[in-house]
Amino acid sequence: MPNDKLISQQTLLTHDQRHEMGAVTTPIYQSSLFTFSDYDSMIARFRGESDQPLYSRVDNPTVKALQDKMAALEGGEACLAFGSGMAAISNAILSVVAPGKKVVCVNHVYPDTYRFLRGFCQRFGIVTEFVDGDDEAAIGAALSDASLLYLESPSSWVMSEQNLNQLGAMAREAGVVSMIDNSWASPIFQQPLLCGIDIVVHSASKYISGHSDVVAGLVIASQQHINNITRHISPYLGGKLSAHEASLLMRGLRTLPLRMKHHHQSALTIAEKLAEHPLVTDVCHPGLKPQSWSTLRGYSGLFAFEVAEQVDIPQLCNALELFHMGVSWGGFESLVMPAISVINQASEFNSAVDFGVSPRLIRISVGLEETNDLWADLQQALASANRA
Repeated sequence: MPNDKLISQQTLLTHDQRHEMGAVTTPIYQSSLFTFSDYDSMIARFRGESDQPLYSRVDNPTVKALQDKMAALEGGEACLAFGSGMAAISNAILSVVAPGKKVVCVNHVYPDTYRFLRGFCQRFGIVTEFVDGDDEAAIGAALSDASLLYLESPSSWVMSEQNLNQLGAMAREAGVVSMIDNSWASPIFQQPLLCGIDIVVHSASKYISGHSDVVAGLVIASQQHINNITRHISPYLGGKLSAHEASLLMRGLRTLPLRMKHHHQSALTIAEKLAEHPLVTDVCHPGLKPQSWSTLRGYSGLFAFEVAEQVDIPQLCNALELFHMGVSWGGFESLVMPAISVINQASEFNSAVDFGVSPRLIRISVGLEETNDLWADLQQALASANRA
């Protein structure tokens, strides 16, 4: 294949080398282990002098093909694939921090990331300071004694951006590793490594898959950072990705640019219409208030809108016909999730409560259905839920 840096993302994701027997797709190596032809070959592998697969918990050819593709797509040197987004996030975080160390994390991150930092990490003496992602002065002050800066841009629920170029430079100057969850934008619309961020994580269950049939996670970074994870963390936590799931993700990548283009156009159209609707008081979509420093090249299908007091939220959700209620996003299907359902969760660490997410907020994931049909569904549901 030509140099990955010289070809477009579309070609990178669509084109692939010929495989065994002339197969146009990567074979699924559904094998727990891989044997050696002789003693010297095995010894060479254990010494790190050979890249022959050993055991599918640590290396599998199908998974490696996915990792190579994702590293090239994000502009990184290497990638690791995991059995869930949280496995990717936890492995990446634990490879940087240690007891007595500090994490600086922006508000409104993915709720399980918040709980991992507030709960699990705190139990082992890892302290997290949460800061407003818009307050660069506060972030700079917090970095003075930190080991890790954790970002999510745009952030969960309120979809606020952070200035990645500026914050990446601040972290480097302070000697702090920077990490970002890039699931919302995908590599099609944002490449944080090219902005100076050290480590990128993805919930590949979302747009990378696109088919809502895989739970997976990815970490992309320099070879040095990836080596640190593989030597000290991932072999012992066991959060591996299966060869079959890696194959499904490779399938999803082939249509990622096409799907993201539709998500961008459809969701932005609906967000603009919602912003003008009399029963909607606010719309959280980065495309409605673009920042001059933004590193986004486009917008995904996930955003949120706030409804007026006279809107009966349960009735609104029940009246929707094309939108289903569900906790995930990024697939072909359209979804809604009211914030009140999360706010009322019985949880020791509730980011929606702690960071003041409005109970009138509704998260919406615009799928691949026809835009006009989705808008008509939202209109009739809003009208049905109007108690005035």
